[in-house]
Amino acid sequence: MIKFDTPRGMITVTTEVFTNISGEAATGCFGVKGMGARSKADGLVHLLRRESMGKGVRVSFNDEEQALISLHIVVDYGVNIMAVCDSIINEVSYKVSKATGVPVAAVDVYIDSVRAD
Repeated sequence: MIKFDTPRGMITVTTEVFTNISGEAATGCFGVKGMGARSKADGLVHLLRRESMGKGVRVSFNDEEQALISLHIVVDYGVNIMAVCDSIINEVSYKVSKATGVPVAAVDVYIDSVRAD
């Protein structure tokens, strides 16, 4: 959670807002099948539905109040993984900064699976 003190009052932006913006930005990139999460029960990576994609996103803040974002994704088979990751990093950084006014210090992308379907 991050707080902004303005002349008219306090604005609080929850971590869920950053999670939702990050997940939407990442899944909108070419080559991304969706967000992924590893099941504790069977150890397999599962493709998350849109309503639970926040499980594949982790957001924290450093001492300078910059966002640190970690994304666990599933990509399409045959895509250039480096190009997809570069696209995700740029898109997530831009959209989070633009929507919240909070600078993004880092976006870490973890490829949990590759799917051909």
